[in-house]
Amino acid sequence: MDLLTLKRQFLEHIEIEKGRSLKTVENYDHYLTRFLEFLKKTDPKDITPEIMREYRLWLNRQVTGNNRRTNETLKKKTQNYYLIALRTFLKFIAKRGIVTLPADYIELAKTGERSLDLITPQELQRIMDAPNDEKDPEKKARGKAILELLFSTGLRVSELCALNRDIDLHQDELSIRGKGSKVRVVFISDDAKTILKTYLSLRKDMDDALFVKVGKERSKKEDGALTSRSIQRLVKYYAIKAGVSKKVTPHVIRHCFATDLLRNGADLRSVQMLLGHANIATTQIYTHITDSHLKEIHKKFHSKGGN
Repeated sequence: MDLLTLKRQFLEHIEIEKGRSLKTVENYDHYLTRFLEFLKKTDPKDITPEIMREYRLWLNRQVTGNNRRTNETLKKKTQNYYLIALRTFLKFIAKRGIVTLPADYIELAKTGERSLDLITPQELQRIMDAPNDEKDPEKKARGKAILELLFSTGLRVSELCALNRDIDLHQDELSIRGKGSKVRVVFISDDAKTILKTYLSLRKDMDDALFVKVGKERSKKEDGALTSRSIQRLVKYYAIKAGVSKKVTPHVIRHCFATDLLRNGADLRSVQMLLGHANIATTQIYTHITDSHLKEIHKKFHSKGGN
């Protein structure tokens, strides 16, 4: 069986049997297509250690997209997306008894320890207050509702955009369908519920989406729902208005949600569930937050010389 046929079967497999989202399937398709274009062959036996060495060099030297002006090559993290897709594909082929390169042969590029983009609680509060300067009451309420809900729940921006206006604000919790179509429960603070009620009471449109364009933002040609990109721009706008020079995104607020829980005594497993991480290893990027907090406690309370 040729590699093109196997790729098609693999993509159908991860969509149907594995239940991956269409976006994930599209990403795998992109990464594997690039590899097959590089390979220029269709026999699984043609994937050899030598080919992989050449492919790794090719990946490492790629300059694409916005990097062309600066001649920056693909980041190691991005290279790993290509390699992970290929490794998963090779495992799929091997399970069908077809001879090809073992998936274990592919080692991921070494990356530096992941660092978190964090802002201080004071900076976060200034950002949360920034919509107060909006002259339009609906814009003001929308901005505050978006920020409060992001911090209250730790939602991903895509999850926030998927919410409908029929949200039940009589409840303190909300069921969310996240990555991999996995459902989890998040909890809404009283402040978030209050501002959401105010925002919804000011809405004059008939859109189903929870967060929509206001006034001149709307276009007859487009749906009124805010996209992930729109939410990202709004968060950045309020961060600038608040005088925060750091790069602030909805994901940074998600980090704030997680670190706030940990600093106040939540355990890592609970934070994993609230964030919707499939693997606790993903949540462990926050352990240095708790480590530094423990250091502060040690310095403050540890007895010196028995005094």
